[in-house]
Amino acid sequence: MAFIQAIHMNPGQGETSYARNSSFQNAGQKRMKPLIEAAITDLCSNTNTLLHGKMMIMDAGCSSGPNVLALISPAIDAIHNHCLQINQPPPEVCVLLNDLPDNDFNTVVKSLVTLRQSKKTIVVTGVAPGSFYERLFTSDSLHLVCSSNSLHWLSKAPEDLIRNHIPAFDIDEHARRERLPMVREAYAQQFRKDFSLFLELRAKELVSGGRMVISLVGTRSNAIASKFILFPGIVAQILSVLVAEGVIDKAKFDSFYVPLYGPFSEELREIIEAEGSFSIREMRVHDPRTDMTTTLSTPARFVNNLRALFEPIIVQHFGKVMDEFAMAAELYWSLDASLQEERARTSRTMLAVSLTKA
Repeated sequence: MAFIQAIHMNPGQGETSYARNSSFQNAGQKRMKPLIEAAITDLCSNTNTLLHGKMMIMDAGCSSGPNVLALISPAIDAIHNHCLQINQPPPEVCVLLNDLPDNDFNTVVKSLVTLRQSKKTIVVTGVAPGSFYERLFTSDSLHLVCSSNSLHWLSKAPEDLIRNHIPAFDIDEHARRERLPMVREAYAQQFRKDFSLFLELRAKELVSGGRMVISLVGTRSNAIASKFILFPGIVAQILSVLVAEGVIDKAKFDSFYVPLYGPFSEELREIIEAEGSFSIREMRVHDPRTDMTTTLSTPARFVNNLRALFEPIIVQHFGKVMDEFAMAAELYWSLDASLQEERARTSRTMLAVSLTKA
């Protein structure tokens, strides 16, 4: 569990914190708003689903900072607006935010207090520390589950790669290209296992007809040859510079596995259909390159965004190397052609899915 608990964003309110470097993620959350509003309308219109005038909403992988309520607030507003339109009293709402125990829950709790004071329909708020790859709530207790920018994080790196000492990102480009199909398949199998488990667990916790709206980083279907398809490519290249400079050991680099995988949209659909607990109401695919402009606009923003996302897991594996990492990252940014190439050729896409419990 120690490795899993390292998967959290940089805490606090400092320059390299997730709280101050999450505009890219917020853009994706805003695009989820219509899906969340539609799910709320469906729930409020179904008297069999919404019994006793109560609704429980959970955000899986809430993280911290200003985005922590980006999914919950639109849901609460949608409840209020729908009930106002049909001239009915709103249900009593319970809001629960989940993330791993090492998440910065201090800022989360403060945000919940503010939310409760501003939204009169909210009766109860709380946090639920723990992995969303485990049971978190009692059976048939949740009405809506939201999750954004979280489910591409795996419960662990693929065991086959670790056991056989196969690097996720080989410094030698020829070796990397040769191993790519094998490495990708190992990550794909781990994602299939984890995401299927997530669906199974949430299906047990959701009421009949309950809804789920999720978004995660995906991979473009035509990007199979991309060298950035599995590993956060920029981070890998920066760390490889530190290997060349003798700051970190190559064996240590080769044993660094970021437990992150972005599925193809077809792959995600197939897993949902095969697991069988949910039906797909809608799936949206968004090209994130326009959202990357701010992230890559200055060396400070570029470095701070990388640190906000990856510093905890880098420090856990390599120790105190972030000063050297930051300098190498600034140098990388100065190679403008490399960043423009990454933005133009990125294999990333953003996937958003609205689901109904079958």
